[in-house]
Amino acid sequence: MPFVELDTSLPAERLPPGLAQTLCAAAADILGKPAERVNVTVRSGLPMVLSGSAEPCAQLVVSSIGVVGTAEQNKGHSARFFDVLTAQLGLGPERIVIRFYPLEPWQIGKNKTVMTFL
Repeated sequence: MPFVELDTSLPAERLPPGLAQTLCAAAADILGKPAERVNVTVRSGLPMVLSGSAEPCAQLVVSSIGVVGTAEQNKGHSARFFDVLTAQLGLGPERIVIRFYPLEPWQIGKNKTVMTFL
């Protein structure tokens, strides 16, 4: 069950329509998970500083069970997420940062239990 959170200083009106759905489909493809299990949050218009600069920027946080736990996995994921983000946001790769967090099934609650028991 991947969680994808995009924070950006770009105002909402500069984001393409359907960005959350686009990120959902991209994350499902990149991480090899069904889209029905992907959760996406997009927050725009945030005051942000990246690498000492307040120029428009974005930060993506990707958390998931079993698919973001190694440097090798994340190197491939990073390249593909950067392709999506630069195309969708119109930002250069130097204005985007991605953080990956591996999760364990007991860390995600759903349907009154945790994923361990589902």
